[in-house]
Amino acid sequence: MMKKIEVPRSGGVFHNNAAYCVGTGRTGLALQKEYIEHLTIVQKAIRFRYIRGHGLFCDDVGIYEEQEIDGKNVPFYNFTYLDRIMDTYLSNGIRPFLELGFMPDRLKSGEQTIFYWKGNVTPPASYDKWSELVRKTFEHLIERYGAQEVITWPVEVWNEPNIGFWAGSMEEYFKLYDCSARAVKQADERIQVGGPAICGVDTERWLRSFFTYCIENDSPLDFITRHCYLANTPEMRGHYIYHTMREPTKMIEELKETREIMADYPRIKDMPLHITEFNSSYSPLCPVHDTAFNAAFIARILSEAGDYADSYAYWTFSDVFEEMGVPKSVFHGGFGLVGLYSIKKPTFYAFEFFSKAENELLYRDENLLVTKGGGKYVIIGWNYNDLRGHEPAQDISFLLSLPALGKQAVVLKREVGGAHANPLQTWSNFGKPRSLSKEQAEILRASAEPLQTDEKLFAQNGVFETKLTVPVNHLCLLEIMPVEDQTDTYVGYDPAEFYGLK
Repeated sequence: MMKKIEVPRSGGVFHNNAAYCVGTGRTGLALQKEYIEHLTIVQKAIRFRYIRGHGLFCDDVGIYEEQEIDGKNVPFYNFTYLDRIMDTYLSNGIRPFLELGFMPDRLKSGEQTIFYWKGNVTPPASYDKWSELVRKTFEHLIERYGAQEVITWPVEVWNEPNIGFWAGSMEEYFKLYDCSARAVKQADERIQVGGPAICGVDTERWLRSFFTYCIENDSPLDFITRHCYLANTPEMRGHYIYHTMREPTKMIEELKETREIMADYPRIKDMPLHITEFNSSYSPLCPVHDTAFNAAFIARILSEAGDYADSYAYWTFSDVFEEMGVPKSVFHGGFGLVGLYSIKKPTFYAFEFFSKAENELLYRDENLLVTKGGGKYVIIGWNYNDLRGHEPAQDISFLLSLPALGKQAVVLKREVGGAHANPLQTWSNFGKPRSLSKEQAEILRASAEPLQTDEKLFAQNGVFETKLTVPVNHLCLLEIMPVEDQTDTYVGYDPAEFYGLK
């Protein structure tokens, strides 16, 4: 069945924050060659503005040390790796969205850690030393990069203190937040600070308690952060974790609910809301991340999330990632938009396509987005279906009538799914090798490119009419651009002979 859509001549604003921020693993991974290669790839195509990750103060970055002088342990701050990492980000046109964590070994109050790389999640043994670490770090950044640059870097205090990332109580997180936020403001009061960076567990109690604490204690607070994931109960089988997924609209509902809670507090209600992590699954061993289904699934979120959140950072841009160990194979269920060997995954194109969307929203439904700007139309279509526990879906077809932008246009179509931009299938055809030869890597990178087609479009009665079919678990981009036909300027041009048809 074909759905007929008459696109209006004008519309409203498309609140598109898809390219505002992206997640990374721990900060120290930015010292790896392949990580930097992947960052270059996403910045060339998508141009994210900010990048946010864990482990700024972990010992692999090496900022905090102590040296014994005259029988006393004296703090020493080593910014060698920090400078290298920040330089890498800025040279790739992306700014840090800094997360303050985890606890350096010399400041820890206990032994509780998280992940393969053992990030310490205990409160500081000395809040005075922690506060000085935060302040000294930002004073160094200001000295190196200039205040006008550093004040554009948002700062989030800790990560998911409502689950295993924080060994203290809720009240002690609030103490950590207040101490950290004040230390940042001591370096420059214009730097924006926020939290509580919680995930979807006991959300309302944490948000309301955090807001009340900040208001009653006049704690610095410039924006609100939280995380959203859409996976149901995990099932571990061997090397992998499997889930069924909730509908992507569940994340939209969570954003609305967060805004409703914020609205109850006059100081809070108009603050920016940043989703500093989101994805389908919260596990880096879930095969869904490598699939075309995930690209279409995420597209539905990107089509509407900007109405409620000022950013939503996909977790993560790269499979150079080690939370649950070093990746065991080329495809392993990693979070990344870019897989190992610099292979683009289908979800990469969800963000690339939305980065091309224009500012004027003409039409939107559960499977289609039509935008206009810069003298052209950008149309994105998606069709996701999780076959586990769901009825099989059908292809979706649209007949679009759009106000003509001139007499003639070109329709450029890019398609992700099935045999196209699906390197997981090509890898499977090769027998799922854990590592790739040079030739295999080149073949998989080529298989990761979308199918691109184009055709002419002529206006009839002031209207462009075009069809779009989106198969199950596919993602499509249409760009309709007016053209000036210069064929008549080629004297003696014979199209049949020109194309070898005579």
